[in-house]
Amino acid sequence: MAKTKQTQPAGLGIIAGSGSMPISVAKAAEAAGRPIHVIALHDTAHKDVEAFPHTWVKLGEVGRVLKILKNNGCKQLAIVGGIRRPDFSTIKFDMGAFANLPEILNLTVGGDNSVLTAIVSFFEKKGFEVIGAQDIATDLLVSTGPVGRRRPGKKDLKDIEIGLNVVTALGALDVGQCAVVASQYVLAVEAAEGTDQMLVRCKDLRQWGVEKKNKRSGVLIKCAKPGQERRIDLPTVGPQTVRGAIEAGLAGMALAANNVLMIDREEMIQLADEAGIFIIGVEASPSTDL
Repeated sequence: MAKTKQTQPAGLGIIAGSGSMPISVAKAAEAAGRPIHVIALHDTAHKDVEAFPHTWVKLGEVGRVLKILKNNGCKQLAIVGGIRRPDFSTIKFDMGAFANLPEILNLTVGGDNSVLTAIVSFFEKKGFEVIGAQDIATDLLVSTGPVGRRRPGKKDLKDIEIGLNVVTALGALDVGQCAVVASQYVLAVEAAEGTDQMLVRCKDLRQWGVEKKNKRSGVLIKCAKPGQERRIDLPTVGPQTVRGAIEAGLAGMALAANNVLMIDREEMIQLADEAGIFIIGVEASPSTDL
């Protein structure tokens, strides 16, 4: 009787940006028995990536990245973690970049989603299957319902509904992924500065949406943009996001179910429970039926 040939899992390349997300994805891939190689971006990736097979590269070393992926048998690719939009005039490109100059120039045009879609397209044309972090570490996705002990009240639900409408409208313009609403008043929307800095602004702005002094009020609402490239840029929250919400005096966080990634979930829950704020997964379509 002929033996059944065992199919080996495809090699996975992980281009690692900032934060702990690349670490979580690498751990999940190894736990699943997948061979991996991490391409760590200089001055961006965390040094903990060195616990895995890795190579440090600089932005602009496009040819080197392609060679590393090929030499390590990587058929699939995940681009994970924060990557700031670079000043292309300061980047030193290698010969591999010049060989792909038209595609590289596409990365300088448009909003974040346009650029990220172009990055995915570039690697797909080179023969790699680009997959999302959520395809590897499936437990990172937020599900529907409360995360932790507390739940939103009726006023919070109305703020969430308004926030979902705001983020959906702005997301269609490729602007941001989150907003803060307090007592039905839009305090802030995310722009190029990112979620953490938006929350810093809310410390001063929240007075317009607070009914009583020293009372927590307002909700951080975060969800993916309409038509967003899910494989590379799903919204992500972590302990720092919770700390920012606490410092801003907010009552809680509403995250679009199956559209937002949670990093270090247990730490997030502990921080939220200790501060008395809620975290909840909600349907992306605006609704008060939570």
